[in-house]
Amino acid sequence: MDKLKIAMCQMEVVDNKQQNLKKAEKMIRESKNNNVDIAILPEMFICPYENEKFIEYCENQDNSPTLKSISKIAKDLNIHILAGSIPEISNKKIYNTSFFFDNNGELLGFHRKLHLFDIDIKDKIYFKESDTLNQGNEITIIDSKLGKIGIAICFDIRFSELSTIMALKGAKILIFPGAFNLTTGPLHWKLLLQARAVDNQVFTVGVSQSLNKNQSYHAYGHSLISNPLGEILIEADNKEELLIAEIDLDEIAIVREELPIMKNKRNDLYQLKF
Repeated sequence: MDKLKIAMCQMEVVDNKQQNLKKAEKMIRESKNNNVDIAILPEMFICPYENEKFIEYCENQDNSPTLKSISKIAKDLNIHILAGSIPEISNKKIYNTSFFFDNNGELLGFHRKLHLFDIDIKDKIYFKESDTLNQGNEITIIDSKLGKIGIAICFDIRFSELSTIMALKGAKILIFPGAFNLTTGPLHWKLLLQARAVDNQVFTVGVSQSLNKNQSYHAYGHSLISNPLGEILIEADNKEELLIAEIDLDEIAIVREELPIMKNKRNDLYQLKF
């Protein structure tokens, strides 16, 4: 497909799994009413962003009620869905994991967050995902009817090599479900999404929770799409919102012809000796 219509579900997450699932379904159904090809949910869309809640809300993907629900919605509505992320338990280890369903409700793949969010900015924010979560160990590229899509989660975006590998392996869209905070969000969220787009001449999509001041962790919001030139096509503020935008994948070939960065980057990576 050359043109894709994307819905970014910037939802307010509360401390109630069923309410969150109902909200996600409502936003996905509204997305389908707008004829989108894919609806994207934010990081940890079923639970508050807290280590204790990751333990409380975690699910095994083999019998996950959340994933069964998302799969059914995808099939019933004939829509692709990236289930932002949930706390996933496997072999007694908990991961921050994103799941990609096609429009038949089939799970095409999943991404376990590679780089855990461990941060300590004096007098501003302290959070250690590593207190409860484990790192994934695989780069994730989904080969779908929509084309090749690279999936990473939030803090993964800070590691430029990851995005470059996904782009070199054919991903034309890089999607980052996230939950940047009010300290690092204003500094780096938009900047990083634009940088990864420009670095690799791809579209980047960042989908965040909305700001919920009743939770201990305050998400920045500002879900957005950047084109291969780093131009912001659409951006939310910090409130709950459904954003819909169409992208044209043909722009990638044009940009890469005019500015042959990826061609030279490929040569550099394969020819240089280390």
